[in-house]
Amino acid sequence: MNFSKYKLTGQTVNLNNFDTKSDGGKSVKELKKLREKLWHDVAQLQEALYAESKQSVLIVLQAMDAAGKDSTIEKLTRNLNAQGCQVHSFKSPTKKELAHDFLWRVHAAAPQAGDIAIFNRSHYEDVLIVKVHGWASPANIQRRYQHINNFESLINDRGTKVIKFMLNISPEYQLERFKSRLQRPEKNWKFNPGDLDERELWSDYMAAFESAMTNCASEDAPWFVVPAENRYFRDVMIAAVIKNVLEDMKCEYPEPDFDADKYTVDSLS
Repeated sequence: MNFSKYKLTGQTVNLNNFDTKSDGGKSVKELKKLREKLWHDVAQLQEALYAESKQSVLIVLQAMDAAGKDSTIEKLTRNLNAQGCQVHSFKSPTKKELAHDFLWRVHAAAPQAGDIAIFNRSHYEDVLIVKVHGWASPANIQRRYQHINNFESLINDRGTKVIKFMLNISPEYQLERFKSRLQRPEKNWKFNPGDLDERELWSDYMAAFESAMTNCASEDAPWFVVPAENRYFRDVMIAAVIKNVLEDMKCEYPEPDFDADKYTVDSLS
């Protein structure tokens, strides 16, 4: 499957041009089978990344509420080696974090060599919700775009590949997900009445996403707009993109630090 039409590397973005639901021309059964194969491949490639311990990957997930960030992370990480995978969730900054620049807490969570880090929300909150609510001036938001580009370029120079996914859903789909959270007692805890207020600002959020992705996408740190309402297709697309990035990194297992000719299976007892 070719996902190039969902990849952004610097062009002006109009989210109206992107689907929120797709099956890629495949049945649910085909998508499930492909998903399992991709997850297996990603796990194998992660092992080489971890063993080589020279490069790393940063996966950024951004979306409107109820788009499926948590389920995406849960399904992806169940197939990865937990020793080399960390998940960071960025909520409202603490008093200590507010006493530093907006990238301080994010840079501290960037992956070390050999690791994959997954950000559930990220530094982009400071040019999304902050922009929508007017908590920073337009000039300050524009400067933050440049700071973000510099930060992502810096960690890329260190060997960290940055992949950013925007899980794209419609307001109608979001509303159905909110209703589902209320109908299922075990999901009530995920419902936040404040999210209904944010729904009223949907068009402002879409404009903020478009601006962020227009200003902060490059070949080294691309954005992918994921049709997220079909969760099987969503999982396939995300796994396929990660697999392609890991393959391009060409991670190699390190040479043994012992004389391999001295030890054979038969010599062990």
